[in-house]
Amino acid sequence: RANQLAHHLQTLGVEPEVLVGICVERSIEMVVGLLGVLKAGGAYVPLDPDYPQERLALMLEDASVSVLLTKKATLAEKFSQYSKQIVCLDFDWEKITQHSQEKLVSRVMLDNLAYVIYTSGSTGKPKGVAVTHKAVNRLVINTNYINLKPKDVVAQISNSSFDAATFEIWGALLNGAKLVVITKDVALSPLDFAVQLSEQGITVLFLTTALFNLLASVVPSAFDSVQHLLFGGEAVDPKSVKKVLKNGSPKKLLHVYGPTESTTFTTWYLIQDVPQGATTIPIGCPIANTQVYVLDSRLQLVPVGVPGEIYIGGDGLARGYLNQPELTADKFIPNPFDNSKSKRLYKTGDLARYLSDGNIEYLGRIDNQVKIRGFRIELGEIESVLQTHPQVQQAVVIAREDVPGNKELVAYIVAKENSLTSKQLRELIQKRLPEYMLPSAFVLLGILPLTPNGKVDRKALPAPDAERQREGEYIAPRTAIEQQLTKIWSEVLNVFPVGITDNFFEIGGHSLLAVRLMAQIQKNFQQNLPLATLFQGSTIEQLAIILGSPSYKKIWSPLVPIQPNGSLLPFFCVAGAGGNVLYFYHLARCLGTEQPFYGLQAQGLDGETKPLESIEDIASQYIKAIQTVQPVGPYFLGGHSFGGQVAFEMAQQLLRLGHEVAIVAILDTFAPFANLNRKYSYSDWDSTKCLCKITEVIGMLYEKNLQLSEEVLAFLSPEEQLNYVKQHLEVVGVLPPQTDIKIVRGLLQVFQTQCQIYYVPQNTYPTSITLFRASEVSEVSEVDSSERSFYSVLQDEAWGWNQFSNAPVEIYTVPGNHISMMAESNVKVLAQKLQKCIEKKQPPTNS
Repeated sequence: RANQLAHHLQTLGVEPEVLVGICVERSIEMVVGLLGVLKAGGAYVPLDPDYPQERLALMLEDASVSVLLTKKATLAEKFSQYSKQIVCLDFDWEKITQHSQEKLVSRVMLDNLAYVIYTSGSTGKPKGVAVTHKAVNRLVINTNYINLKPKDVVAQISNSSFDAATFEIWGALLNGAKLVVITKDVALSPLDFAVQLSEQGITVLFLTTALFNLLASVVPSAFDSVQHLLFGGEAVDPKSVKKVLKNGSPKKLLHVYGPTESTTFTTWYLIQDVPQGATTIPIGCPIANTQVYVLDSRLQLVPVGVPGEIYIGGDGLARGYLNQPELTADKFIPNPFDNSKSKRLYKTGDLARYLSDGNIEYLGRIDNQVKIRGFRIELGEIESVLQTHPQVQQAVVIAREDVPGNKELVAYIVAKENSLTSKQLRELIQKRLPEYMLPSAFVLLGILPLTPNGKVDRKALPAPDAERQREGEYIAPRTAIEQQLTKIWSEVLNVFPVGITDNFFEIGGHSLLAVRLMAQIQKNFQQNLPLATLFQGSTIEQLAIILGSPSYKKIWSPLVPIQPNGSLLPFFCVAGAGGNVLYFYHLARCLGTEQPFYGLQAQGLDGETKPLESIEDIASQYIKAIQTVQPVGPYFLGGHSFGGQVAFEMAQQLLRLGHEVAIVAILDTFAPFANLNRKYSYSDWDSTKCLCKITEVIGMLYEKNLQLSEEVLAFLSPEEQLNYVKQHLEVVGVLPPQTDIKIVRGLLQVFQTQCQIYYVPQNTYPTSITLFRASEVSEVSEVDSSERSFYSVLQDEAWGWNQFSNAPVEIYTVPGNHISMMAESNVKVLAQKLQKCIEKKQPPTNS
């Protein structure tokens, strides 16, 4: 495939020194794209799909990219203004396959460009680091810090626009090893990550220091099966290293250091123990074909123990900064220790000193550049963006570490008017800069503190507290329940103080922390609340009312107000099999504060009520629930997976009742005759086999490996079987720790009931249905005669919905698969397209 793409790219003019942009998520297509560019002779410019559109456009313009590789959905969202040659690796693939699969004759030399990676720039714009083939070879071939072999399995955790991916991708492929993608969601879920390392047989792994510290604190034994674990990017906590060494150390634990300008790694240090009282871990000695010097301001070598600046030489040096000759000349200087004109040193701006054993110890920076979670950030770039706001008079950004191990960006603002809010500043940054450059706090000051010589006194800037996120008044807890909840929220969010009207999701909370929060509530209050409760009570004040109500169990409702406020008509969205409306949080947030959003969850999740057994009955119950909020139409309905068919039936029933339905949004759902649930028939199975299959389906929906052993379950009682399943669901994060067994029973009962439902619509829909299809469809390996009708629908772009609509189905493709289309990294596209559909159908206001 890479050869075919390379032949195609050559017809578009790609040759040595020609830059090709590539904006694709981690996938086979990404690797095909990178290989194809290099085989054609060109150099790739990796573009992160999560970057704001404005930043991507700036990078394309700065690099004069003549060809762009991407996917159709990404193209529509991010590159609608790009006017040069575009190749969609999904939509255009049929054209690409017409080219030869034969190898190409390469005219590339060692000093030709391999890639250009953009890093943060102090001038307010990113700068492109131009890296050659020689530099990449020096990183992973015939080196001294690691000996990669064909039998190795290398994990790819890094995005291709982060230079650690150079080690992961080319370290694996240039040595014949296996490359395994670890998704972002898994990497940030310690237990899931530990399972992946073991199941995939990972032998080589690189982690940013921040991720290493996180995993070491939660699952320090996760790395015992890894042969080579490398970590670096910022200062390391020796306590984390001790935990890993004590609880199952990898065969080799390496602390590595290196800027992008020296191609990922420059030095390495093999950690065998941590001396008592150690406060840092050395960065070690140079890797092969690399020279490192610690020099003073006159470019003289400093003695052992004396601080100086790190200068780097050798084959790993980048060519320089793309289209920035002055900056290149300033940072890449002639080597004073080598008379050859071709020999250069890179001036890093990093402070270090030699230790008595010859190793180097990193001390910090000499400028305002920082590293957070492995990303190099020029604080001046964030300050420049903030200064563009018309109400900002002065802006200063610093990195603080008020809590050990938790470094965060904080912005300090002097405003021209008192009306400026943190929300306005946050939205400005989100439009212009990557997510990792978004400050955690915005502190508004009347004046910035100054040193005696008139410069900003950064050390005197105050530490932020919970007030940084709070736009309204702080209200202290008033009751015993509120006091207990305040303590739990502060511990989970690490925010002090927390007011009872502070919104969990606005002061740092997210879905993973929500799981921890609800687990702590269960432990303290002995009440198993579903995660959806947090949407009903996203403040301490609201949640305290729910917990304090003796009739809480009686007020259960299928309607969950995920975002009840806003001036528009509400959007009602039905959850898929299992009824988890927490899944809709990111979608609701991305639709904006003016769009009310309600989720609909299945009866039976409490483990006490009986699940409904037909889509018609479920739809009828949901209609009664939504009419408590909106008595009359027009209604805006949607549903994901199984919920798509429920939403369709709700529309049918509302029409028969004389109501108007403005939209039926089907989110990645096949038409009823192609119902996936037909594949599963439980009538002839015993309870053990049924339990195994249901758990497997849950695993498919949540992208977890939940295959249980029938042999083990067969020897257990029904109650023991449920506990066995409960443990599996908790370990992989589908359920929070210490979940009540009746909640597990309810979840499984809902899944079992919904998987057996076969739905036959009574009428066609009078107007157009709106179908949102995930761009990644699972491949089908086997087809038997009973399932042929289902698989034939894969060839139908409308997935069978045209036969149930009197108008052509309106189809939109969105990034991700059946599950990840709702993930934070993908859902923005879905939200934008859904929002436009809703806006078209909103009734005119009376203004």
